[in-house]
Amino acid sequence: MDLPEHVAATGLLHPERPVVVLLSGGRDSVCLLDVAVVLCGADAVRALHVNYGLRDDADGDEAHCAALCDALGVPLAIERATRPDDAPGNLQAWARDVRYGAAARLAAAAGPAARVAAAHTATDQAETILYRLAASPGRRALLGMPARSGRLVRPLLAVTREETAAWCRERGLAWRDDATNDSDRYARGRVRGSLVPALRAVHPAAERNVLRTAELLRDEAEVLDVVVDTALAGRDVIAVEHLAALPRALARLVVRRLAEDATGALCARAPGRLDEILALGEGALDLGAGARAVVDGGVLRCERTPPLPAHRT
Repeated sequence: MDLPEHVAATGLLHPERPVVVLLSGGRDSVCLLDVAVVLCGADAVRALHVNYGLRDDADGDEAHCAALCDALGVPLAIERATRPDDAPGNLQAWARDVRYGAAARLAAAAGPAARVAAAHTATDQAETILYRLAASPGRRALLGMPARSGRLVRPLLAVTREETAAWCRERGLAWRDDATNDSDRYARGRVRGSLVPALRAVHPAAERNVLRTAELLRDEAEVLDVVVDTALAGRDVIAVEHLAALPRALARLVVRRLAEDATGALCARAPGRLDEILALGEGALDLGAGARAVVDGGVLRCERTPPLPAHRT
């Protein structure tokens, strides 16, 4: 594979267009940084490394990234972060928020056209789909990570981990291995170390088949979005009687659309409340993820769940 040509064909990296590359020091991010320099020129590329100080060799990773960027002529921003004791969510979610937040600030400073590039590969995509399929029901679990979401782009989504390693070897680029990636401490490590090999034993093309399924479903999702648009006819409400007359699959999609438009966030549980909405009569029903359904005069709308009243002592 001619990797730069393949990545250029995605249209996600453009010559002289500013890009901030998320650089961990692993093979995939090292590969992405080098390809970005080849395609965009070093003057258009910035790198970001986040040192969370969570591993004994974290400072070694930082030093490696600094040496690599110096060799490639790429400015490197280093973010050092310590997780607060009261930080919500799990460690990985916190680390992701820190990383993307810092990258967004760098990209904003580089101008409105600047993008943030993450080094997720086809291998990561397959693992993500398998994890989501196990952890959350619904068609959306099978769609995987998008190639582009706002400023964020993933130029290597059709490239395997083996291919990024081959590129690095060909170019004489060293990388750092993070042993926690293969640990079974986290769910992603268990998918990588146990589930994926088991699927390969069933069929050697298992990962490619998972990825192809996701591609087909993303195409079909565009059709479903048009059908939902038609059902709502440009409105942000729908008569409950009309909702009940729709095919159940479409009715669930309508409920999800209304909930997610109201909150601006994913509301995975909302479609599962369809029967309760239809039986509600008049009143409000919590849909989870900060959304609630309100039926008034036989018309359904969704809104943000109001905050709980302040506790009085």
